[in-house]
Amino acid sequence: MPKKYDIIVTGNYSVDLIFTGLPGLPEIGKEVVGTGFEMIPGESYTSAIAMHRLGVKVGWAADFGDDDFSRFALEKVEAEGLDDGLFVYHKRPLRRISIAASFPGDRAFITYYDPDPPIPAVLKMLPLTSARFFYLPGFYYGSLFDAGLALVRAKRMKLVMDGNSAENITLEMAPIRKSIQNVDIFLPNAREARQLTGEQDIQRGLLKLGEMCPLVVVKDGPRGAYACVGGEIIHSPGIAITPTDTTGAGDAFNAGFIRAWIDELPLEQCLRWGNVVGGLSTLERGGTGKVITCKDVENWL
Repeated sequence: MPKKYDIIVTGNYSVDLIFTGLPGLPEIGKEVVGTGFEMIPGESYTSAIAMHRLGVKVGWAADFGDDDFSRFALEKVEAEGLDDGLFVYHKRPLRRISIAASFPGDRAFITYYDPDPPIPAVLKMLPLTSARFFYLPGFYYGSLFDAGLALVRAKRMKLVMDGNSAENITLEMAPIRKSIQNVDIFLPNAREARQLTGEQDIQRGLLKLGEMCPLVVVKDGPRGAYACVGGEIIHSPGIAITPTDTTGAGDAFNAGFIRAWIDELPLEQCLRWGNVVGGLSTLERGGTGKVITCKDVENWL
């Protein structure tokens, strides 16, 4: 019998080297020295671990190599007790490294990736399992998205997608519109929503996205989050905290929102859960540096 999960998370790991307490960004020929440092797994690891800590039964479909960075991430996964049943291992380096210069309001990255496997772990493992939800931790489109979508729909899973993309994508591009039209919940941040729609006003952009997707949630950092469903907009304010590092806060928000959505809480409560988990995650370095449980959220609420 195939193993069943609440949610299947796709996408690979990275190892994030996070520098904080910097006086400014590096310049050519100059050195800047920070006062804080952390090495922690990131990318899809952040979403998977944040959901796992909130009691969601997570299946993470990911590729790993035989290099030291892959081993570091796998050691962290084992320490967290996250299910590894959807991992695919490769006998070659699969290094994914990101250096983050983190400031209280934003951050800058330098990144290196070894070439990805031609067939990602999720397309190998998805036929062998099932879940209520399928989560894309970034903006996916094109042939791989189409192949995964067919499997997701065949298994009657709800499709949830974050808005993060390294490319300048807009709604004027047909493949981009197709992706948004085929997800059940779309979770961009404010910058991504503005880029996609060309609208500087968050609510106008949200309405435009809401015409294509049943539920759109826009994360706006300390200003909270907005949701659009059926042409109606709901806003939930952020929580009052002083952030240390915002790396992974959007992924943490998604985890909190999805935990509440799985529990079928009202939409406004789902936004509150997202704001609390996302906000609390900024109190430590890295998206998972601070352990956040359901009890933590309930105490805050």
